[in-house]
Amino acid sequence: MRRRSFALDLERPLATARGTIRRREGELVGVDADGVRGVGEATPLPGWTESLDDCRAALDRIDPDATLLDGPPTDPLSAAPGVADALADAPAARHAVESAALDARGRRDGDALASLFADAPADRVPVNATIGDGAVDETVSATKTAVADGFDCLKVKVGVGELDRDVARLRAVREAVGDGVAIRADANGAWDRETASEAVAELAALDLAYLEQPLARTDLAGHAALRGRGVPIALDETLATAGVGAILDADAADVLVLKPMALGGPARTLAVAERVRAAGVDPVVTTTIDAAPARTAAVHVAAAIPDVRPCGLATASALATDLCPDPVPVVGGAIAVPDGPGVAGDAFEDLL
Repeated sequence: MRRRSFALDLERPLATARGTIRRREGELVGVDADGVRGVGEATPLPGWTESLDDCRAALDRIDPDATLLDGPPTDPLSAAPGVADALADAPAARHAVESAALDARGRRDGDALASLFADAPADRVPVNATIGDGAVDETVSATKTAVADGFDCLKVKVGVGELDRDVARLRAVREAVGDGVAIRADANGAWDRETASEAVAELAALDLAYLEQPLARTDLAGHAALRGRGVPIALDETLATAGVGAILDADAADVLVLKPMALGGPARTLAVAERVRAAGVDPVVTTTIDAAPARTAAVHVAAAIPDVRPCGLATASALATDLCPDPVPVVGGAIAVPDGPGVAGDAFEDLL
């Protein structure tokens, strides 16, 4: 198994509840099989995954001669229990190893990753545009630009200012784009229960696709109480805290936002997507602002989910630079799924 450290600056600093992110750092992992190399990416994001130091420590524990290609695509590390144990508490590290094993297997056998997961995966994945927390005029201008670029799903950031301001912004967006464009609002856990309840009452008339993470990540009961009132509720940050089972048991979500880096790999993410879909909850795949290898693998996961909603995979522009040319550019509000073999043919061949 080969490794390489990397660091990528963001196009602009990103403010989060855990501080401001200015760069993404991680590890690339390479797995060789019959003359081809699979590449996987670990880009930890504390709060979602282990720290960078813990990620590297987990990768250090792996036997470099471990056999990684004998497990089924749906559970590629099952034939290497020692590897799986070493990565049990390190989802980003596990993501890298699982991705590399799947990429190597696909490249060896001539199969695209999505085809390892599904008999008839989609050849394009719809994606949403993300609209920042600007003033009304700025927000409307950004939405018009996104729609002109082919996006028919917009995610508007809310929760930074007063609720009245956000309601005005979202009303202006709906008036600007009409009924044919889906609008999501993402509060990133900014509201208390009273504010969130008022927001749902105010926004129900706007036919939102969903309201994402209106309350703190730990408030399962509060999110459950918001459901069924005219605005579907999506959970994102809560998944890292509560886990899938607790969310389903609490009936706390209509939609779950799935990040393969935080869930421990592409196959694990697809398994979660199938589990929540069976429970009547819709999955949406997104990233933790990853580099090209992880972002591309996430596109394959989304392609393997039947009738997937628009996903949060249009994130390459958040990086000032990337590890290689983008194999999954956004065109007309969608991403064409690479047809392989592996994750993206030989696109990552020279990274290790």
